[in-house]
Amino acid sequence: MTTHSLKRTPMNNNQRTRFLFDQMPVRGLHVQVEEVWQHILRRKHYPVAIRRALGELLAAGSLLSGNLKTEGTLIIQVQGQGALKMLVVEATSENTLRATARWDETAHIADDAALSELLGNQGIFAITLQPKDGEPWQGIVPLEGGSIADMLMHYMAHSEQLETHIALAADEKTAAGFLLQRLPEEQPDPEAWQHVTTLAQTLTADELLHLDAQNVLYRLFHETPPRVFAPEALEFACTCSRGKVSDMLLMLGGQEVGQAVAEEGSITVDCDFCNEQYTFDETDVNALFGSDIVSAVKNENSRHTVQ
Repeated sequence: MTTHSLKRTPMNNNQRTRFLFDQMPVRGLHVQVEEVWQHILRRKHYPVAIRRALGELLAAGSLLSGNLKTEGTLIIQVQGQGALKMLVVEATSENTLRATARWDETAHIADDAALSELLGNQGIFAITLQPKDGEPWQGIVPLEGGSIADMLMHYMAHSEQLETHIALAADEKTAAGFLLQRLPEEQPDPEAWQHVTTLAQTLTADELLHLDAQNVLYRLFHETPPRVFAPEALEFACTCSRGKVSDMLLMLGGQEVGQAVAEEGSITVDCDFCNEQYTFDETDVNALFGSDIVSAVKNENSRHTVQ
């Protein structure tokens, strides 16, 4: 398969900041994404409640991808059976992000609708790691909790077995997140862990959305300040390409693709993440399959009509 470069959108005011407590085995991350989030929002008109959930998941993906140990892509999915069908975020080791949601666009969704109400009674929370080299890995747990942060902490406790505190927030301008985590293979003093998490729990959504990392960390931990590392810039990037769509059409098969083009004159595939459209006409699909599949379908249809 042909390799295609990412369609990157450089942006400012999108930063992830790492910090570490020298006196205890606890690490942390703070993230704020503004232009990336607004770029995503311009692709679709999301209902307010779904926009909020997707923004929180975007912040979560930004946080978790900061701990990737190998090059690759981290995918977080929330799937439900209510009006909200799916939330998905992809975050890469190259500090790029993309996100989208699918929902019943005929349903009335109140601005203050709870996430559990939107997802329905059954669903899954899944995290997939697709390394550049090696086999993909996936962890799946049932939905549990009333927020993206609750679901993610439930996942971390059951799949990663790491003590983790996560706070997430999103509005029409910013998606933000804050994470504290016990370092793997180390067990902090229970009182010390309780102390830092108790302080972290005082962080409000408004502070998370409007204070930068320096001010958040000073507000929470000025008595025992952590070591703070240089912030990392994040950007939007989409990995869709005409080549990948071609591969998908080949998997569908000549009969199905040929029938669609015979009926409509062309077939168009939209990218859920960036709304890029890829159109294939009769010449394109015949070249893709290496034969005149459209004429073959038309002839077959004619024979059935005559009979």
